[in-house]
Amino acid sequence: MVRTGTSRLAVTLAAAAVALTTLTAAAPAADAGATGADHPARLASVSGSARIFYAFRPNDEIRFTVDAQAAPYTRGFPGTKIKDGLPTDARGTVRFSHKVVETGEVGTAEAAVDCLVTGDRVATVTAVITKSDVMPVGQRVGLSIYHGPGHGNDRLGFSWGVANLDVDAAGKPVQPVVGTCMAPAPFAPVVDGGFNVHPADLEVR
Repeated sequence: MVRTGTSRLAVTLAAAAVALTTLTAAAPAADAGATGADHPARLASVSGSARIFYAFRPNDEIRFTVDAQAAPYTRGFPGTKIKDGLPTDARGTVRFSHKVVETGEVGTAEAAVDCLVTGDRVATVTAVITKSDVMPVGQRVGLSIYHGPGHGNDRLGFSWGVANLDVDAAGKPVQPVVGTCMAPAPFAPVVDGGFNVHPADLEVR
């Protein structure tokens, strides 16, 4: 014979199990609403402006400004297997300037972002030059950005700094084309300003 106290406990546990089952069943609908049309998941982005220290020109003033946002599957190639584009497609603008302190000469460039990929505190961005007095229009450049913890720990790397070298058929060193989202590690420390990296997983379709 089951004691009354034990019977009441069994009824209570059963009711709790039913309630838990009901809540669990309803949970997916709640989650879907949180990332649905009313509350879309935030996409990856990089923003900020900073001066970097470039070891090979330690006295020069080199500054980068980045405003890039992910725009998955917006740069398609009709008639190909990637007609809808890539998950790394992006939009935005990159600007940079390089002042040679000894002479006062300044070179500037502006570029349209075409690719962005992030992972934790790191992002790689590529952009195509649209305006410049030092680089050819149409050339793609690559940047890597590290958003360090705390203040003053950010870093940046750029494809024409110490990387992206190849050899042509005659054995002559050449600078090859930069592919989308390709950039060296963020080798140059930020000495003024900083960047924010908002990471997000690539969208799968």
